[in-house]
Amino acid sequence: MAKVLSTSNVLCWLLRKARKHRLQMVLNTLLGTMSVCLSLAFVWGVKWAVDIATGVVPGRLHMAVVLLVTVLFAQILFDFAERWVSALLGVRACNAMRAVTFRRLLEGTWQGMRRFHTTDVVNRVSRDADTVTTFLTEGVPTFISVFLQLIGAFVFMYTLNSRLAVVVLFVAPLFILLSKLYIKRLHKLNHEVKEIESQVLKCIQESLQHSIVVKTLERTGYVYDRLVGEQSRLSDKVKERTVYSSVSATVMSAGFTLGYLVTFVWGVYSLQAGLITYGGLTAFVQLVGKIQAPIRSLTRFVPYYISAATSAERLIELEDVECENPLEDKGLYTATVFDNGRSVLAVPQLVFDQVSYRYADDERMVIEGFSHVFRPGSVTALVGETGVGKTTLIRLMLALVRPCSGSIMLDGQPVSPASRRLFSYVPQGNTLLSGSIRDNLLMGNPSATDKELAEVLRLVAADFVYDFPRGLDTLCSELGGGLSEGQAQRLCIARALLRPSGIVIFDECTSALDSDTERRVLANIIDSCRQRTLIFVTHRPAVLEFCSEKICFQTDVQCTSAE
Repeated sequence: MAKVLSTSNVLCWLLRKARKHRLQMVLNTLLGTMSVCLSLAFVWGVKWAVDIATGVVPGRLHMAVVLLVTVLFAQILFDFAERWVSALLGVRACNAMRAVTFRRLLEGTWQGMRRFHTTDVVNRVSRDADTVTTFLTEGVPTFISVFLQLIGAFVFMYTLNSRLAVVVLFVAPLFILLSKLYIKRLHKLNHEVKEIESQVLKCIQESLQHSIVVKTLERTGYVYDRLVGEQSRLSDKVKERTVYSSVSATVMSAGFTLGYLVTFVWGVYSLQAGLITYGGLTAFVQLVGKIQAPIRSLTRFVPYYISAATSAERLIELEDVECENPLEDKGLYTATVFDNGRSVLAVPQLVFDQVSYRYADDERMVIEGFSHVFRPGSVTALVGETGVGKTTLIRLMLALVRPCSGSIMLDGQPVSPASRRLFSYVPQGNTLLSGSIRDNLLMGNPSATDKELAEVLRLVAADFVYDFPRGLDTLCSELGGGLSEGQAQRLCIARALLRPSGIVIFDECTSALDSDTERRVLANIIDSCRQRTLIFVTHRPAVLEFCSEKICFQTDVQCTSAE
């Protein structure tokens, strides 16, 4: 569950975010204020027209009518402007909030992001970011305009009857204070609803992503029942929240209604006693609504704020993930060498010195006292049983995690997020993104020419791409849908080779290839990357034949042997 922060911390965070949306907040506040002024002007115009018609005050009736018509048209114009600002600037503000949050996630440490489920993160980036943005750009300006309407209506009523105005003045704060009695409980319910919403989305996302597993295990009914169960929990929790907030709101609304009923009866008897005019009564009736409506809106603002505060806390929790803060020294490792005619970054010597690592303090050491020198131009195989630390070693190389002890150096400089520019990485499995084949390849090197794309596709036996009707512009669906596993693997290898890096890591990258294709691809990679350092995580005998060094990982100890 997302942590609950103090009100002051949440308010400070919201204030910082509000500064980035000042334009829309100011525009909405100004438009809302003008609408309030026009609303009160219409009340005054009605009073004036009625008093002229009844002969209480002198004046021309048609002038009052013209005033009322002008105010009505102005209200329509400002209402249109409010909708326009809300539609155009609202989308821009929401997009900006999502983009900032998304970028912050991309810059967060890999280990810090591991504790969040992907679907929960998506829910926060989309729904919670929108909730906070809408609250800042529309909710806060609405609160200000509603408050101004309350003050304006009170002043207007005070000029008609000071006693009634004072009664109204004391009724409102009484019930606003009562709202504090249910804020904490409603806050907790909002947190619980959002957590269950994430569970529902998680169930949908995982079941669809692994639909083949679900189908082949004949567990369609199971995952469906699981979703229905989560939705039932969500329904029950939403019902509990709705009942709680509705009862609280109804009690306060009843109090407001009773208070204003008393003041209205007072006004009627005042008319009968000749203390106010018909125009005054008309204005008074409208002002009762003008005061009652904003006070009710202010009470509804409490759960609105709670919802925004809950979303803010969930976004703050994402922001609390440690940022990698990669070095901005663009001169780091900029020297180049030429590898088979291609310019790549200089190949440094990668040195592990007594490196130990575990993922949590209460877990066993995954790697302990590991030392090895990956010399420039070497071809090394990492072999061993599953779970003995091969993937963890890669994460250490890429600075996704930091060693608990020992050091990892590149030509005397510690490995850091900035040093990733020296690495290319081919992860296990299909890691293609939805989009065209060209788009996927250009992620490795955005400036690659069609000639370079054709060359690297030939190297990895992926020139089958040109047999497709649209060639490089052939579209792939999610996870490379439309391609076989072997085809997708070769495209992933091609993407990594396009990157002008000195060290290339292959993690079981040929597992879906037949033996002949595998040997051809490996031979081409070794021949074309003679200047680069190549590291293979593998169980495949064919891969070992091409490696000059081998690191054997065992359950209790890591040993290194060169062949």
